Amino acid sequence: MQGRHPGSEMQVRHKRSLFSSKNQSKMKTFLLFLLLCHVSSAVKHTLRYFLTGSSGVSAFPDFLCVLEVNNIQAAYCDADIFGPKQDWGQTVAEHDPDQVHVYRNECYNKKPFLFKEMISTLKQRFNQTEGVHILQLMSGCELDDTTGQVSGFLQYGYDGEDFIVLDLNTLTWIAPTPKAVITKQRWDTERLRIEYNKRLYTEICPQWLKKFLHYGEKTLLRTDPPSVSLLQKTPSSAVSCHATGFYPDRALMFWSKDGEEIHEGVEHGEMLPNHDGTFQMSVDLTVSSVPEEDWRKYHCVFQFDGAEDRIITELDGAAIRTNSIPPSEFPAGGFIGVVVGLLLLLLCMAALLLWKKNKNGFRAASTSESS
Repeated sequence: MQGRHPGSEMQVRHKRSLFSSKNQSKMKTFLLFLLLCHVSSAVKHTLRYFLTGSSGVSAFPDFLCVLEVNNIQAAYCDADIFGPKQDWGQTVAEHDPDQVHVYRNECYNKKPFLFKEMISTLKQRFNQTEGVHILQLMSGCELDDTTGQVSGFLQYGYDGEDFIVLDLNTLTWIAPTPKAVITKQRWDTERLRIEYNKRLYTEICPQWLKKFLHYGEKTLLRTDPPSVSLLQKTPSSAVSCHATGFYPDRALMFWSKDGEEIHEGVEHGEMLPNHDGTFQMSVDLTVSSVPEEDWRKYHCVFQFDGAEDRIITELDGAAIRTNSIPPSEFPAGGFIGVVVGLLLLLLCMAALLLWKKNKNGFRAASTSESS
């Protein structure tokens, strides 16, 4: 796979495949400050490693690794590419070359060999001589910047299904599938390896995460509020409350009535990334059974996780953007005006054709000829 430059598309596909795991002037949008403070930064921060090994897949690396901080791709490596994906990642590399050395050694020496051996073992165990097979690892840590609490995680997936998970509380392996029982029994005896993983993901990983947050503060700790719109395809379809351009992605949206969250007639859309690194999401409300005079009782609420501030948008028919134009929006005599306009257009076209004919040598008859 020479000359490829994996981007967000590969990253998204890589993540989704891991473990069988939607008139601004007229809109009455306002900020409700429950506390007199600005929107706070995200309460929890994460450092995640996504490692993938493959067998029988053409035009795809045998091994690749993606490093993410707060769901932003910070670094990538495979057999051809190694390096940061963000400017602040380059800063980390310049200030901590030892860490870069660790990542390089893991990417080119330890992990590719480990994944190759594991895939070979699993193929033999399950009598898989041919076909495509994928081994994946997701590991990392989470840090609560309010309480200081740290949690680590490490889990493997094989051919799109959960395979084995390390419980860092009991320091034992969990087998979600009977296929992994043999692996669990064997790995539970490797106490030194388990203790190393505990230290790696509950002590060392949080230190690296703090370092990333320090150097990438302007990007990772920023808060971008969304632009909120009310959208509707037709007058009878659901009203979609759409928020876009916000960061971070730890946010929620819901519909409320008289200040209470409602669930009936509400459909939540998937959160999606924008090309500029921000995010978008939507939540739909079925209004076909709601009298329009009661619409003002409904509000769309957007809130960042861990923040006290909310962006509340009132369900106002005048603020809804729609693809259809109701007859009431035509001015008085609008239909007659359209007909008159079409007639004038036809007359102008006829006059233009006559002018072109005269210009090309067709002349009107003389007086004597017309007699």
